[in-house]
Amino acid sequence: MLKFRTVAMLAGVTLFGAACGGPEELPQESKPMTFEEFKASLTKEDFEGGKYIFDQDIALEESELQAYYDNNIANDLGKKSDGLAVYYVGGDIKWSSTAARNLTYCVSKTSFGTRYNTVVSAMSSAAAAWEATANVNFVHSSTYDTNCTASQTAVVFDVRQVSGQSYTARAFFPNSSRSARNVLIDSSAFGNLGVWTLTGVLRHELGHTLGFRHEHTRLSSTGCYEDANWRGLTTYDAASVMHYPQCRGTQTGDLVLTSLDKSGARALYP
Repeated sequence: MLKFRTVAMLAGVTLFGAACGGPEELPQESKPMTFEEFKASLTKEDFEGGKYIFDQDIALEESELQAYYDNNIANDLGKKSDGLAVYYVGGDIKWSSTAARNLTYCVSKTSFGTRYNTVVSAMSSAAAAWEATANVNFVHSSTYDTNCTASQTAVVFDVRQVSGQSYTARAFFPNSSRSARNVLIDSSAFGNLGVWTLTGVLRHELGHTLGFRHEHTRLSSTGCYEDANWRGLTTYDAASVMHYPQCRGTQTGDLVLTSLDKSGARALYP
């Protein structure tokens, strides 16, 4: 999730073209960017091999960039489609019904230190919001909290603290490799977040881990159009937990699931 500020977009450039989804109004210039322009537009983390951040809070490994560009940007095939939107590239990017019921994670005692219990509680509450409406189950495997790293293969993903990043927190999609399956929380998340809470931020990030896209990418009029790699599960929802408020969102309080979020989540994970 981007820090509470205006999202910096590349004006006039269509990003990440795909086969399903797209904005209500296409940007004025629809010419796809070159691979070099695409790579240069991404923020690169300065640790663990330097993953690239796209859509403000999702990680891609460098080895994935060319394939992602070839499959999603080089050919701008986006089209309008009718909430909640799932990541879509030739099909829904989601967990199998079995995997969705056993999304294990660890919370790093080493990186969080005295904040460990705060994060454990926030993760539990954020996970419960999705579990209450969709057929998913997040499992805190606390046995691995003392060795909670990106290489811990005993869990599906790790939750760790970082500092000095451009995001408050960032996550991943279900098709990410294990090394990129992290929910990273910047130390700034423990400061003043305005009306947001850490639990609210994590509700948003866990939405990404289930495959849900930023809602504001569905309309170019939000000023935050990202790409066309999505399929609408419900009608557009400006109040969605997956919508940045600064992108003409209407949710003015904490980030919570709306009725459309819940119906969309049930549609993907019945």
